[in-house]
Amino acid sequence: MRICVILEGCYPYVTGGVSSWMHQYIQAMPQHEFVVWAINADPSQNGKFRYTLPENVVEVREVSLSGQAPAQGGRRRSGSLKFDEFELRALFDLIECGRPDWEELFYIFQERGISPEDFLSSEYFVDILSEICREKYPYTAFSDYFHTVRSMLLPLLRVMCTDVPRADVYHTIATGYAGVLARLGSAMYHVPVLLTEHGIYTREREEEIIRANWVLPAFKDLWIRFFYMLSSAAYSGATMVTSLFARASLTQIEIGADPAACRTVANGIHYDRFAGIQPRESDGPVQIGAILRIAPIKDVKTMLYAFAEVEQHIPGVKLFIAGPEDDPEYALECRQLQRQLGIRGVVFMGTINVLEYMGDFDFTVLSSISEGQPLSVLESFAAGRPCVTTDVGCCKELIYGEGEDRFGQAGYCVPPMQPHALARAMEDLCRNRARRLQMGRAGRERAKKYFRHEDMIRNYLDTYDEVFLRYST
Repeated sequence: MRICVILEGCYPYVTGGVSSWMHQYIQAMPQHEFVVWAINADPSQNGKFRYTLPENVVEVREVSLSGQAPAQGGRRRSGSLKFDEFELRALFDLIECGRPDWEELFYIFQERGISPEDFLSSEYFVDILSEICREKYPYTAFSDYFHTVRSMLLPLLRVMCTDVPRADVYHTIATGYAGVLARLGSAMYHVPVLLTEHGIYTREREEEIIRANWVLPAFKDLWIRFFYMLSSAAYSGATMVTSLFARASLTQIEIGADPAACRTVANGIHYDRFAGIQPRESDGPVQIGAILRIAPIKDVKTMLYAFAEVEQHIPGVKLFIAGPEDDPEYALECRQLQRQLGIRGVVFMGTINVLEYMGDFDFTVLSSISEGQPLSVLESFAAGRPCVTTDVGCCKELIYGEGEDRFGQAGYCVPPMQPHALARAMEDLCRNRARRLQMGRAGRERAKKYFRHEDMIRNYLDTYDEVFLRYST
């Protein structure tokens, strides 16, 4: 089977998180061929891979959201454009961020070869914009609306113009632009789409836009509707939609996924690699590990504020922040905050081999404002280390268990963006070695029972079989 996996802003350009998951996923299925269809921010990232791709990756296609859109098969057109009523309806719904006919749009930008630049410079575009602006933005400068919509649509149209690799199934690891590409591939080659979400892409983009300074207040709702539109394309075009835990599946249904198409497939880690790690000796200061990407969504700043409190009460405590600096500007702000707070016990380690260093930590901490089912927590559990997390994604279920899980509490779960609550939980684990060990044992048993990598791979192989069965009927 030839599987096209579609990813945005992660594998193979960055390490950790979904990228690590994807790399191990492909390695675990040597019987299948994989095409990696990778979406990046701009062409300067092309070819700059952080992974040596597995042998069963037979093709890599790279798509950039900025830069010049390539001509597709010599079909690029210019000059006068003509659209029929069905095409105009689809284009109007697209610009309005409604529910466009995606197959009609694919026909326009793939089969007809209309270029994004030509359409966005056309009278058709201006006429549609003018109509919508008069109705919905009567007190907003037309130039602001024009440039907002143009900047919104140009990356999407470039994505829709790209050459499509052939595959037996398109497996997108998010909605958004990746979901649109999956639906495009399905439309062109008449094969199924499998959508897997680790976090809920739409909700994450919504949170970012609400906080963003680059979005004019008048257009925040428009940008949010844009990403909901992209998610609708993915959900309505997917033969099956998987999530990591039941609550996420309910959110997908709320946004637009078909309940009959939804499945839950939990993450899995290589339990046996971590299971032999023993507890640290009781002598010496407590050492805390934070294994994450240094990026705003991980909210490292809240962690630093919390640790500044912990350091005042726990002598010699250390916090080791390990992970890639995917956002250099944010990483610099974190270091500046460390200096401003006078924190002495924080060490930024950069990217590490987690397996080699996990034994140096007494417990781990994660302060994210959004997560799915974080692998770093599962690996911490497998090593017998409890974890302090924020109440995002399914972290609460991981810490306390659910259903028939009776293994007990494996750390603490606190509200996000509350440094005092995070500090109190960290201090408690620092002071109570016996509690750390007890919680560590609970986490280890939970990981062993429910979150093994081999079980996850078997479940996804079964899911592919079900996807083909559902699509054929």
